Amino acid sequence: MTGLRKTILTLAALSIASFTTAAAIAAPGGGPVPKVESPRPQVKNKKDEARETDFQKAEYLIKGEKYEEAIPLLQKVVADNPRDADAWNYLGFCSRKLGKKEDSLGYYQKALAIDPKHKGAHEYLGELYLMMNDLAKAEEQLAILKGLCPNGCEEVEDLEADIADYKATTKS
Repeated sequence: MTGLRKTILTLAALSIASFTTAAAIAAPGGGPVPKVESPRPQVKNKKDEARETDFQKAEYLIKGEKYEEAIPLLQKVVADNPRDADAWNYLGFCSRKLGKKEDSLGYYQKALAIDPKHKGAHEYLGELYLMMNDLAKAEEQLAILKGLCPNGCEEVEDLEADIADYKATTKS
């Protein structure tokens, strides 16, 4: 049974990975859906397994733009593991997409307090600052990202493009 379970989990992970790639390619403006910064921890017990299942369900809902439905699952994840920067980042992303700017700000700040080098949280925080019409703070996030990615990375490119779009639309 253990071998079969590992095979099923591997197939599920591959399925999620291919769905993630397709979703990122097809994502509308505003940047791709969030991605996990580093590999998720290994499942060690039933509680970890339940938390990871909630995380995976939330990812699936986010990719389907069902942000309101993803939030309770992510809240369960962070209730079980308050040090999960990826889950806090997803909470920020969902809240931002729902227009809940203050909630989003708090979630991104929690993600960055846990992992100050979380590129996704810096990018999305920069996008939030643009929504809040705070170009200077968005540019601060871009500067941080450039320090984290001296040779460039997707997060830098995305936030640079968002800042350029913001500047172009606010000049009019």
